[in-house]
Amino acid sequence: MSDPSSTSAAVTWSDPARQAAFQQWLGALVGAFDLHPHTLQPASADASFRRYLRLRQGASGSAIVMDAPPPLEDVRPFVRLAHQMQAAGLHGPQVLAADEAQGFLLLSDLGQGLLLPLLQRAQAAQTAAPAPAAPTASAAPADGADAMMRRVVQALVQWQSAMDPSGWPAYDQALLRRELELFPEWCAGREFGQVWSEGQRQAWDRVTQRLIDSALAQPPVAVHRDWMPRNLMVCGDRLGILDFQDAVRGPITYDVASMLRDAFISWDEEREIDWAVRYWQQARAAGLPVQDDFGEFWRALEWMGLQRHLKVLGIFCRLKHRDGKAHYAKDLPRFFAYATKVVLRYRELAPLLPLIEPLSGFALEQGYTLR
Repeated sequence: MSDPSSTSAAVTWSDPARQAAFQQWLGALVGAFDLHPHTLQPASADASFRRYLRLRQGASGSAIVMDAPPPLEDVRPFVRLAHQMQAAGLHGPQVLAADEAQGFLLLSDLGQGLLLPLLQRAQAAQTAAPAPAAPTASAAPADGADAMMRRVVQALVQWQSAMDPSGWPAYDQALLRRELELFPEWCAGREFGQVWSEGQRQAWDRVTQRLIDSALAQPPVAVHRDWMPRNLMVCGDRLGILDFQDAVRGPITYDVASMLRDAFISWDEEREIDWAVRYWQQARAAGLPVQDDFGEFWRALEWMGLQRHLKVLGIFCRLKHRDGKAHYAKDLPRFFAYATKVVLRYRELAPLLPLIEPLSGFALEQGYTLR
């Protein structure tokens, strides 16, 4: 039996007591799951305080360990939702063993086929390809990115159809408002040093209340809350679903907006609308409560996306200033571009423009584009 204390030097611990607790926990699992602790190495980290480690299992397989230190993280929602996904026939990591009190989970390994780099390569290849000599009468075949995003659309409809959000936390007014308030505190205030006047604050409150009202007017469904390529994996003919522990019961357009206007890859609007139509059609066929009129659905989606983008601008600045993860700030221009486009499109949202333009001006000066 391998000694769990002989872990890879690449796995570091800031707390010796937690390291000792981890080694004791993992050591107790070695025989039952045929684990090889000496192969332990970092797998990935995310914007939270969680991290993921990978180690060999059996002769050629592997498993994942989640290290989620309490009280900073609570693994119980992840465990509960992982079991619910398995029962619903969705493809996600299986919880093999759990110490919920200490925040240690042993998970099945879905591999390393993250969707994001595959899409980025497909997008780059298409951008570099020469234009066709002449338009053809027949529809062009789907390229790699289009084929993959159609799978993402289909998987989202399956998620919303199969997952029962009864008993999940509600994406209610208090949570929506709390998320929006990250923008004035961390983005406008901390990152850019802006101090709003009373009039500016009132304008912010009025317009963001409209965003909240629009979100709450939508039929509630299972909301993943981060349905984007970075949290999806290609697993043969299925898509693996990750990072679902923050799922809530909330607006039906939220995950669609996350899918179309992503944190790390952007698309031209023609493609956004094409994939939105495909989702809308499939959702209607599946009996999901989308609007009968696509125009109304698209408007609700854009307003929902703006709420998310303002929130993410705040979160990325908080990650930089509070958590020392400055690399997230490089994607601020992408979200300013998303937000500005929506604010310019709808008269009711126009009062937000003077609040975000002074912050996003640097992006225009840098010649930033969504590509």
